[in-house]
Amino acid sequence: MKLLVVEDDRTVGQYVKRGLEEQQYIADWVGDGVEALRLASAGHYDLMILDLRLPGMNGLEVLRTLRDRGITMPVLVLTAQDGVEFKVDALRGGADDYVTKPFAFDELLARVEALSRRPRQLTARVLRVADLELDLDARTVTRAGSAIELTPKEYAVLEYLMRHPGRVMTRTLITEYAWDYHFDPGTNIVDVVINRLRKKIDALWPQKLVHTVRGVGYVVKP
Repeated sequence: MKLLVVEDDRTVGQYVKRGLEEQQYIADWVGDGVEALRLASAGHYDLMILDLRLPGMNGLEVLRTLRDRGITMPVLVLTAQDGVEFKVDALRGGADDYVTKPFAFDELLARVEALSRRPRQLTARVLRVADLELDLDARTVTRAGSAIELTPKEYAVLEYLMRHPGRVMTRTLITEYAWDYHFDPGTNIVDVVINRLRKKIDALWPQKLVHTVRGVGYVVKP
């Protein structure tokens, strides 16, 4: 795989590039948004790691322009902006995953590996798993054509799971995405929302889509 690392901090950019190369990836590093857009638009890269704060053109502008051009290359956002609004904006803008700084390189690598295994059509504005559809623009959910009403938190959790179909997502990752705070092992807030999703999404259909992997987390899959 050939990766494009877009990071205005030279130290961080070179660190990520070197780490990827040690894992036998081909990686290039650039430090500004305009050059990143030019290179990414050429179609020579399989995946991009993108910072949001960039000179010339910020990361969200780069991301949205790529998606507007129909470029479906997976994009992993890597940034110090850890507020939930930044995560939501990035994901709605077309990002496939999100890692905040400071970060462990092993986690970054694992997410790159996971993205490299995903079908490219997952960057579409409608997420589909079996007969379940989530429209990212209209913020609607349907199953077999029937509308399903969800609360904002239920929608956020389902969206996160459907962006990673077939991949088990831990309670920690779900909590940090949907509630924007570090996981408290004593809370059952994720389990409560998952149970509500099951009642709305799976109760009326024989094929169950929301699954529990005991001791690990949750996954949406046929």
